Amino acid sequence: MSEAGIGSTSKVDPVLLEIVSHALVSAAEEMSITVWRTSRSTTVRELLDYSTAVFDGEGRNIAQAARMPVHLNSMELCLQEIIARHLPLERWREGDVVVTNDPYCGGQHLPDFLAFKPIFVEGARIAITCVLIHHVDVGGGAAGGYNAHAVEIFQEGLRLPPVKIVREGEMQDDLFATILQNVREPETFRGDFLSQIAALEVGARAMRQLAARYGVETLRDVGEALLDHSETAMRAALTALPDGVYQAEDFVDGDGMDTGQKRIAVTLTIAGDALTVDFAGSSPQARGPINATMATTRSAVYYAVIAASGIEATANSGCYRPITVSAPDGLLVSAQFPAPVSMRMLTGHRIATAVLKAFAEAVPERIPASYYGVTFNHAVNIRHADGRRQVYFDAEIGGWGGHPEADGPSGLSAGFHNGQNTPIEMIEAIFPLRFTHYGFLPGSGGAGRMRGGLGLVREWRFIAEHGLLNASFDAFASQPYGLAGGEPGRGGRLSLIRDGQVTELAAKTIGCMLKAGDIVRTETPGGGGHGDPGERDPAATAADRADGYVT
Repeated sequence: MSEAGIGSTSKVDPVLLEIVSHALVSAAEEMSITVWRTSRSTTVRELLDYSTAVFDGEGRNIAQAARMPVHLNSMELCLQEIIARHLPLERWREGDVVVTNDPYCGGQHLPDFLAFKPIFVEGARIAITCVLIHHVDVGGGAAGGYNAHAVEIFQEGLRLPPVKIVREGEMQDDLFATILQNVREPETFRGDFLSQIAALEVGARAMRQLAARYGVETLRDVGEALLDHSETAMRAALTALPDGVYQAEDFVDGDGMDTGQKRIAVTLTIAGDALTVDFAGSSPQARGPINATMATTRSAVYYAVIAASGIEATANSGCYRPITVSAPDGLLVSAQFPAPVSMRMLTGHRIATAVLKAFAEAVPERIPASYYGVTFNHAVNIRHADGRRQVYFDAEIGGWGGHPEADGPSGLSAGFHNGQNTPIEMIEAIFPLRFTHYGFLPGSGGAGRMRGGLGLVREWRFIAEHGLLNASFDAFASQPYGLAGGEPGRGGRLSLIRDGQVTELAAKTIGCMLKAGDIVRTETPGGGGHGDPGERDPAATAADRADGYVT
C-alpha cells in the first residue's frame, strides 16, 4: 500500500494515515497471537482455525489479521445482522461481549463462535473487536459438529443466538455453564473460549491507546479513509477487467443422502467499476448438511474476486462495496432455516472455484485450474479403557491447479480457508493414534502443459479401545476441473483397513466404528491441469517421474 495511493482518496494526512492503518492491523495481529499462544485445542493452536478483526464504531471491518478469508469476509455480515435484528448498538455497553454461533443470525455453521467487544472512550464507541474460533465440539449428533445424517440444524449441536456472555465486565457464569454442559470436550472448549475473550481485550487495549495518542475524531477519519481507499482500489481493479457476462458451473458430489451431484451455477457480470455475481440456476437447498447460507456464499465470492482481480489495497469492508451477490432464497447457496449447514465449507469451496472458473473466461492468463476444492474435515469420538473420552478433530488439504505459467503447488492450503498443518508428532502426543504414512499422493495432479499439484495421503492406526469416525469430505466424483485442455485432478478417497481388508467409506460418513488396530486412510484430491498435456516440456515430465509425482 503506497502512501501516494492511500492518500489520494483521503483528506487525512497520508503519512498519518499510513501509520494508523498499520497500527490497526497490528491490533488485529496482536489479538491473533494472543489466541495462538493461549488456546487449548490443536484445532486452534495448530490448524489456526480462527480469525481476528477490528471494526469501527458502526460495525464496519477496517483491519484484520492474516488468517482465514472464509471467516474474515463474513464477520461484518454477522455483526451487521446482529445490529439490525437482535442487539442494536445503543444497547451495547462498556465491558460487554456479545457471542453467537447461529448461521441464521449471521454466522456460518455451529462450530464457529463469533465474539464481539465494543470499545468506548469517554462514553463514545470508537471500535468493536472480534474473534472467531472454530471450537472442537458443539454437541449435537456427531463429535466435532459434522453430523452427516442431519436434516435440520437442531440436530447439529448447540445453537446460541446473539447474547451477552459478558455483561458490563461480568461473565455470565450460568450461561457459560450451560454451554459447557452441552459439549463433549468442556475443558478444551473452556480454554479456547477464554482465550477468545482475552484476545478481545488485547485488541480493545490497543484501540484505547490509539485513541489516546491520536484522538477519537482522527481514528474515525482514518477508518472512513481506509474504507474509501479500498473501494477505490477495487473499482480500479474491476475497471481493468474486460466488461462482459461470464458463466460457469461447478459441482458438489452430493449431500450423502440423496443421489446425484449438486450444481453451483454462477453468472458474472462486469460493467465498468462494478461486479454482479448471481447464482440463479444453482441446485435447491439439500436435505443433508452441505447447505450454505448467504454469509458463506458472499465470503467465497469476496475471496475469489480479490484473488482474481489483482487488487492492491487493504482487505476491508470497502473492497466489497462494488460487488453485488444475489441468489433466490432456498438454493444450495442461499439456504433457509432450518436447513442443516455443518458441511457448508464443501459448498463454499465450490462457490469459490465456480467464480474463479468464470473469471478464467475474462482473464484466462491470470486464473489457474481448480484447486482441490474441499476441506477434509474429520473427527473421532474416542473412548478409552478407563472411561475417559476425547474428540480428535483435524482437516486435510490437497493440490492446487496448474497455472498458465507454472505447475500447481502440492499439498498447499487454498487461500479461502488458509489452514495449516497439524504436526503428526503433536497429534500422537495427545490422541491414541499412530501415523503409518503421510506424504504426497503420486498421480493425483491433473495432467496438462502445467501439471496440477498433488493431493496428500495420510494413514493412522487407532490404538484406543473404541472410537466413532465422522467425515465431511467431497470431490470423490466431482474432480477438480482443468482449464485450457488440462485434465481434472484425481478425486478423494476414504478407506478403513481392518485385519488387512480394505473397506471404502463414503465421503460423508458418520459413526464408523473403530477398534484398536484399525487403520484409517485419507487421500485428498489433486489440482486440475492447465493446457494441453501434449505440450508439456519433456524435461518437466522426466522430473515428475524422477520425483515420483506421476505413476
